[in-house]
Amino acid sequence: MIDIRKPVAAILLAASVGGWLGAAAAQAQTLKVAMGSDVKIVDPIWTTAYIQRDFGYMVWDVLFAMDETLAVRPQMVDTWEVSPDKLLWTFTLRDLVWSNGQPVTSGDCIASIRRWGARDSMGRKMLASVDGFEAVDARTFRMKMKEPYGLVLESLGKPSSSPAFMMPKKTADTDPNTQIKVEDVIGSGPFTFKADEWKPGEKIVFLRNGGYRPRSEPPSGLAGGKVAKVERVEWIWIPDAQTQVAALGNGEIDIIQAPPHDLLPILSQDRNAKLFDSNPLGSQYEFRFNTLFKPFDDPRIRHAAMVAFGQEEFLKATIGDPKYYKVCKAPFVCGTPLGSDEGMKDVLNQDAARARELLKQAGYDGTPVVLLQATDVAAMTNLGPVAKAQLEAAGFKVDMQSMDWQTLVARRAKKDPPDKGGWSALFTYSGAADILNPVSANLFNASCDKATYGWPCDAEIEKLRDAFARETDPAKQKQIAMELQKRWVQAPTFVDLGQLYQPSALRTNIDGMLAAPATVFWNITKK
Repeated sequence: MIDIRKPVAAILLAASVGGWLGAAAAQAQTLKVAMGSDVKIVDPIWTTAYIQRDFGYMVWDVLFAMDETLAVRPQMVDTWEVSPDKLLWTFTLRDLVWSNGQPVTSGDCIASIRRWGARDSMGRKMLASVDGFEAVDARTFRMKMKEPYGLVLESLGKPSSSPAFMMPKKTADTDPNTQIKVEDVIGSGPFTFKADEWKPGEKIVFLRNGGYRPRSEPPSGLAGGKVAKVERVEWIWIPDAQTQVAALGNGEIDIIQAPPHDLLPILSQDRNAKLFDSNPLGSQYEFRFNTLFKPFDDPRIRHAAMVAFGQEEFLKATIGDPKYYKVCKAPFVCGTPLGSDEGMKDVLNQDAARARELLKQAGYDGTPVVLLQATDVAAMTNLGPVAKAQLEAAGFKVDMQSMDWQTLVARRAKKDPPDKGGWSALFTYSGAADILNPVSANLFNASCDKATYGWPCDAEIEKLRDAFARETDPAKQKQIAMELQKRWVQAPTFVDLGQLYQPSALRTNIDGMLAAPATVFWNITKK
């Protein structure tokens, strides 16, 4: 009730201040982020693109997760045990509910594991050793193995490209080769997807999931307590990098997920901004072959491309500052237990003359390489011209076609011939935590039509990947990995193009961002 004895000016001032404080409080509960790509797909199982994985971590949770030390810890699981013969795994869930209020059940998780395992490289390997599942009760289920398998927890707790996100059975029963429907995005994670505010090409909105029950442990990497500390997260699509930086400086957004490296000096001098490397392990650039069609259906021609390439030109063109990149031939990441350049002495030296000779020996007939280039992901835009130049120097013909990343992601799933809307090669990158061994690294999958896009087919590589998965002795695992690496050099499924490190840019009033293999938004506060 307004006191009419107060001066009108005072009343107006109080109303103004109250309104301003209310708006400021609401603003403090909304986190606005410029992500590295627009979102046009909401199914993180259907595609391995990292933006869909990031969407997945907002909406869904996992049974197990990797902490900041790369150890696998329980997440949705409360307790688990494995029989002495390692053939029976029993998992009991915490008392959890979906975002629609329904309980999370064993049947939901079994269906989710099956759908994930039908698409994911590591999941396929694990399910090949699974004899079956049994729902013991609403919150307990068993997984029976045909043989001991050394990577069960590592598979269920993998950070990406397709983590084993748990979904309601109705959603998880969607054919693995069909995208889930927007209305079936019912989550088990710390945020919910606000479908009615999703505007592809503009923004996507998430709200804090009031029914989510986080673990009691402190957050660590992708594990521990996932406490949403803001009410609303908006991913704002700003395709121009300089506009992103200006928006951060003006306070219009709070975080830039992946600012271009050439703009980092500007951001580091902005007193309202700070840089944070949320993925200190870094990532690896990769040139992916489509092995279904000429010219890369021939492993000798793929090997010639590996001889033609040299990493440093790619890294200089995209990253520039050596502080943020590393020349590294090791496909399993330099500085890690399996990081080695075994068998790679004669490749990745940018040896155009030797590559020309190899192409002649392989009978290369001049079939053009249809090379897809993403133009709206700053960290990848300049890879295409470097690859084109290095391949042409070696005698390849190259047809480079430019498009946005989401169009590329949709096109790379097609098995059409390159001259009829398909492709011959493209670029991607993998977080280091995803490629620490030949089973988790999905681009090593050479299981033909069961492999991810590119569909390489090599029985020897698959035999060695199977042996690695079954082995539990780390020393023997390393020996197997090195044998696989030597075979892979002769019949490559991709080419590793060096390591990069990508800091995010944050307003100084943003705290709590976690160091993790994926960009996550729980634990973040906005003052």
